[in-house]
Amino acid sequence: MLTEGGIFVGGGGDGYAAPQELLLRYANRHGLVAGATGTGKTVTLQILAEGFSKAGVPVFMADVKGDLSGIAVAGAATHKLHEAFMKRSATIGFDLQYQAFPTVFWDLFGEQGHPIRTTVSEMGPLLLSRLMGLTEAQEGVLNVAFRVADEEGLPLLDLKDLQSMLVWIGQNASDLALRYGNVATATVGAIQRALLVLENQGATKFFGEPALDLSDMMHVGADGRGQVNVLAADKLMGSPRLYATFLLWLLSELFEELPEVGDPDKPKFVFFFDEAHLLFDDAPKALIDKVEQVARLIRSKGVGVYFITQNPADVPDDVLGQLGNRVQHALRAFTARDQQDLRRAAQNYRPNPAFDTETAIKEVGVGEAVTSFLQAKGVPGMVERTLVRPPASQLGPITADERRGVIASSGLSAKYDRVIDRDSAFERLQARAEAAAKAAAEAEEAEERLKEEERRDREDRRYNDRTTGRSSSRKSTSRRSDSVLEAFGKSVARQLGTKTGQAIVRGILGSIFKSR
Repeated sequence: MLTEGGIFVGGGGDGYAAPQELLLRYANRHGLVAGATGTGKTVTLQILAEGFSKAGVPVFMADVKGDLSGIAVAGAATHKLHEAFMKRSATIGFDLQYQAFPTVFWDLFGEQGHPIRTTVSEMGPLLLSRLMGLTEAQEGVLNVAFRVADEEGLPLLDLKDLQSMLVWIGQNASDLALRYGNVATATVGAIQRALLVLENQGATKFFGEPALDLSDMMHVGADGRGQVNVLAADKLMGSPRLYATFLLWLLSELFEELPEVGDPDKPKFVFFFDEAHLLFDDAPKALIDKVEQVARLIRSKGVGVYFITQNPADVPDDVLGQLGNRVQHALRAFTARDQQDLRRAAQNYRPNPAFDTETAIKEVGVGEAVTSFLQAKGVPGMVERTLVRPPASQLGPITADERRGVIASSGLSAKYDRVIDRDSAFERLQARAEAAAKAAAEAEEAEERLKEEERRDREDRRYNDRTTGRSSSRKSTSRRSDSVLEAFGKSVARQLGTKTGQAIVRGILGSIFKSR
């Protein structure tokens, strides 16, 4: 039931509170839904989402167990809990009317809803480092990769872009060292292995385009009801770090993209962070500081953030102190640590003289809670024991056919279901490598041609040298022959001047004349 400016959460009979409501004007002051497993947190989350939707406020929530998909279908009198619901409604004065709510299903893996994608650049080095569990040194190298990619005009859109960028960083580490510091190839290799783990967990489907347009989640229908965005997270919970990092990224995107609106009459968007302890488990201080900053400042953007977890102690004190609206289901105190957490949880509420808060938190049953909502001027309300109202939509999951029908009717399939792989770092670095390889091949070919020309020149010179040598030899022989004949002629002339020579001549001449 939507009261004037508020969401009806529950009430009570004997020993319980008067009707409790979450005032819309303070709904952006954030909230907490806590309690042990099986105490009714999921139903509380569902009725809050219904209330916001009826008030015209879009909602995002993760469906960890598949139970929240029922919000897309109206409840029915045939449900096994129908009689219990009607009895509870009569007790708390709630007019239960079954109805469905406008729902869009999303899924990082694209199996149970429209795919959700973001680019590596939009995720940023801080969240990626958290996602991969990198050391400080490895995070430093990742920051270098992002900076160089930006300076070199290399868009980082998907995992293969980042992987190829890291290869380039490793190959050019010596050139980068003077400007960015030492980039060890072993560190690059460690980051690549972490990326491989992400790839094996299915993160390849998360990074890429088309990236999520937040306006597609913040739709308000013609009937004035806000869209309920349900993230199928049952498979995603197998990669808890990916789950937590994705939700923190989405929260950061809301913070960065939405304009300042101050304190509106109602939120522009409400974000439910289920299994919130996964966000803070082993988180570095820098990440916790970022969560605290976003939680503190995002309310001025008109966004309400509600953490759902088993124990309030799962949320850091700096963040917990900013959660003004609280629904605390039962906590079990079996160990000394549990009892300590119970006392801390009770101390976070404004006391009620009618009962002991710590005892009430232990005693409330399934579907009951102790609640405290902000009142006029943002003052925390006194803690009250409350019977939580039944949901108007179906309690429990819908069928696969019903889910497919809801997905098909959203009108978002054409926009998100097909992957777009445009020119980015991977393609550009590949083109650079191919151009460099081609240039190297051409240079090698030119060098081979030059060597061939030099070889031919050497052969020509050797041939010419041999040819010139034979000609000189012939001239030398001719000159030697002429010298011999000349010497012989001179010798003959000298002999003719002697008596012996004269006798020879007379003999020759005489024989000639006789023959005639």
